[in-house]
Amino acid sequence: MSDHEVGALLVGGGVAAARCARGLRRAGFAGSILLVGAEEKPPYNRPPLTKELLRDALPDELAFAEPMTWYARRSIDLRLGTAVTALDPERRTATFDDGATVHFERCLLATGAEPRPLPIEGGSLALEVRTLDDVRRLRAAAEASPGGGVTVIGGGFIGVEVASSLAALGLRPTIVELAGHLWGGALGTELAAWARERLEGAGIGVRLGGGVDALEDGAARIGRERLEHAFAVAGVGVRPRIGLAADAGLVVDDGVVTDAAQRTSHPAVWAAGDVARTAGRRVEHWHAAREAGERAAASMTGDDASPIPVPWLFTEVAGMAVDVIGAAEGWDEERWLAGGSVLAYVADRRVVQLAVIGAALDAGVARRLVGEGAAVGAIEAVVGSSEG
Repeated sequence: MSDHEVGALLVGGGVAAARCARGLRRAGFAGSILLVGAEEKPPYNRPPLTKELLRDALPDELAFAEPMTWYARRSIDLRLGTAVTALDPERRTATFDDGATVHFERCLLATGAEPRPLPIEGGSLALEVRTLDDVRRLRAAAEASPGGGVTVIGGGFIGVEVASSLAALGLRPTIVELAGHLWGGALGTELAAWARERLEGAGIGVRLGGGVDALEDGAARIGRERLEHAFAVAGVGVRPRIGLAADAGLVVDDGVVTDAAQRTSHPAVWAAGDVARTAGRRVEHWHAAREAGERAAASMTGDDASPIPVPWLFTEVAGMAVDVIGAAEGWDEERWLAGGSVLAYVADRRVVQLAVIGAALDAGVARRLVGEGAAVGAIEAVVGSSEG
């Protein structure tokens, strides 16, 4: 592929790259598109990994962002199992790990994020959950340990979801979280208390305010205690894969810095997904990656990118769906509405964030209301009308 030329080079195997490809074709872009992914699988959605794919052992194809035939039908070339090792924005070239070079007119960086290493003795013994292959290994470990104990290190989204799925498989997980509340306290005390009660009701142990000091074969050491287990899983956060962008001279700061249209510091390069810090914020969730890929496509074709919507993430707690709308940095109070199925985070008498349990409020409506800075009464009225 030496000296191959493409109209759009999309670097990364996730939903941001797939959505960018879709957006380019929908916008009428007739140039060649090459999507390069380091994994052997086509772009796939990551949310099901810790939920359906782990719990139900579903086939990989159900997580794919698009069927394999979709790319051929839209004349999108896939190059899988290939890493981009160097990017030269000035010359508009990218070099692959096999030494091949491609020239591009425009490039999207959607290299995602990677799990943070577990900084304890024996940390490498813990399983990670980031890729389809990781989930297959975790599922195999679960099947080999029926009824066994599992130490889940980290009480964030990944830890809570993994523990929930493993409990559904009949294992006995224990979440060990360093902070005093689940999700590191980022979602406040009320939702964390609700989640802890639900997890414990499902047979999941929750230990807060202390971390695992070391891992050894068959056990985790917590202070002087030895917590025995069949295996351990780590979910202590991720870090953006910024090496390629940094080496290319792009501005990076906890991610590749972009404007609201996903443009980086070089006019030929855009960034989207977990690797991008867009308009001052980096959001590590599926909706943000999907929407950023679509904005990048619009920008690449000269169209006006849609405004960045209010963040929306979804998770599960022991089988119960939870949508979190907004990403407030602070609030004055947390108030339960609709009989305890909607939690409003309130600042200056305006709702700055919502947590919706069991789809009690349509997520699209919730995004609009949070974006408008609606009063609590307005939220109550909408929830009440939907219940009626």
